[in-house]
Amino acid sequence: MIELDIFDVGEDMSSRGFLDGQLLVAMPGMPDPRFARTVIYVCAHSPEGAMGLVINQPAQNIAFPHLLEQLEIIPSAKGIRLPTKAEAVAVLKGGPVETGRGFVLHSADFFIDKSTLPIDEGICLTATVDILRAIAQGEGPKEAVLALGYAGWGAGQLETEINENGWLNCDADPALLFDGGFDSKYERALRKIGVDPAMLSSQAGHA
Repeated sequence: MIELDIFDVGEDMSSRGFLDGQLLVAMPGMPDPRFARTVIYVCAHSPEGAMGLVINQPAQNIAFPHLLEQLEIIPSAKGIRLPTKAEAVAVLKGGPVETGRGFVLHSADFFIDKSTLPIDEGICLTATVDILRAIAQGEGPKEAVLALGYAGWGAGQLETEINENGWLNCDADPALLFDGGFDSKYERALRKIGVDPAMLSSQAGHA
């Protein structure tokens, strides 16, 4: 059963981490196969740890309308026509932690008081069913993806992985976050950093 409820990723935004709103791009030598060739949007980063969502791995055989049915937000899809924007919402494998929990990453033109977390300019995170109801009614954000599960790091863990060349990082942009070109997002993120994917692959595993 998929669930969305308030998920605390750190309410003290005055102590934002330097990676908040950044993309993590896995290096070719990433030792954890769960994160091979992943691009992760960092939603929260602090001395206590970090939380992010994988944005380039679509969930297989899971459609957004079916999730709306499962959560009883809409009746059977055969009996209702969703707004085109709602039908286009991608469902992603957000990470290996709590894969039954859903998170909506979306543009900042939609906000629910005490439920929506502003992350960076123009990007927010909401983890309550209210945003799904709004999307189903055609009143949700202009851009949105639904991620199932998340990636999490304990205190100092992400910093260690970066220092050990597990990740590169760069600024995010709406195209990488919200468009449907999942197969090319990894290469596009590397090029955004200024790295040629072919050169990086050929150097993988070398100090």
